[in-house]
Amino acid sequence: MTMELEEARRLLAEGDLAGSVRAVRFAVERTTLRELAAMLAELATAAEFEDLAAAAGAVLDNPDATQALTALGYQCIEYGVSFAAIPVLTESLRLDPTSRLALGELVTAFEDEFRHAEAVEALLRHESALSPWPERYYLTYNSILSGDLSRARAEFAQLPVPGDEWDFARDRVGRMLARADSAEAVTSLDHRDLRGWHFTLTGGYLGTLSPYGFDAGMTGRWAYLGDSPQLCRYSLDRLALVLSAADQRPRSISLLPGRPDRILGLAAARVLGLPTREYEPGATETVVVAYDLRTAAADITATLRERAPGQILFEHASCWTQPPAVAADISGLLHQTIIEPWAPTQRLGDNGLEPVPADSRPETEIADEIACADGTPDPGDGETPPDLDADVARFVTNTCDSWLIGPRTPMKSPGPVRSSSFG
Repeated sequence: MTMELEEARRLLAEGDLAGSVRAVRFAVERTTLRELAAMLAELATAAEFEDLAAAAGAVLDNPDATQALTALGYQCIEYGVSFAAIPVLTESLRLDPTSRLALGELVTAFEDEFRHAEAVEALLRHESALSPWPERYYLTYNSILSGDLSRARAEFAQLPVPGDEWDFARDRVGRMLARADSAEAVTSLDHRDLRGWHFTLTGGYLGTLSPYGFDAGMTGRWAYLGDSPQLCRYSLDRLALVLSAADQRPRSISLLPGRPDRILGLAAARVLGLPTREYEPGATETVVVAYDLRTAAADITATLRERAPGQILFEHASCWTQPPAVAADISGLLHQTIIEPWAPTQRLGDNGLEPVPADSRPETEIADEIACADGTPDPGDGETPPDLDADVARFVTNTCDSWLIGPRTPMKSPGPVRSSSFG
């Protein structure tokens, strides 16, 4: 038994289920299938996941049964431990290379883990047996997310029109490739081009890059961020720049009902010189302003999935590790964890850490502070490539013909540009 599995069992015995799962993650590539199935059975029993426990038990009873292995892989995916499904489904395919079900589940597991290049490799190992739908589509999609646009374009060109529930999937990758075509004319679309790939995958513009840790694993994204009026103003200035470069002339700012959204919306109205209105589904010629769309009610985000004419969705703080239900047309910044400027926090005082209460001032007063703030970019650590207004404007001007097309479909994968995340 590996040290990682021993650690997983120790943590499970102490009641730390989440810690045990994390330990198993580091063990899956170095343990035997039987040991992995036994550990999964223990974890599933502790968590009262009866289907997963039963599937793990079936593999322990017959580790060479491809149907049992595929069922266990499926249950691992269903219960959020796709990393454990990968060796299980790989073994199932080794025993039965003709199993389309095992191949499809393995691709899903790789996608969940953002291991898109490995999904492509798995599909290519069975290339002669791939059907257009869904396997060739999976090959196209994962080629895009791994950064292999040449393969993606070649595969997409051979995809027939499905004429069924796969129509949406085909249209989605088609829009991604169209955006990649326009982006490649003005940007590198390499594994460091966060703005270019954010546009290609989500259809949205990224306003600002984090000036810290670019070459130390962050690549323009924030991990933990204590937000400020200055950062909010910088984000709103980039909103104004994108609108101008794309020749978009909204007539109003639509205010969502949440307090953070209203504060930022009121500030945006001042910066852009536009009147405000309460948000209404289907509102046209308006900028819908959100601070963080994850806090918006589900019934509101549902109305934002489809675009209304001239409607632009702006989100200041877009979470890249847990994306909201809709993708913003313009994102101010990408973060993993953020503390709002007006949220309760702590500061270091004479007696150590002291609580700082939430800012209870009226929304208009906080919005005025943001609108009057100095939005000069933070110079950061000096290691981030320049993020100049002129470069952002040039990118937008040359790509806006493929912007604001199709539904606002979220993208949970970071794509070809990876960043360090912290669990």
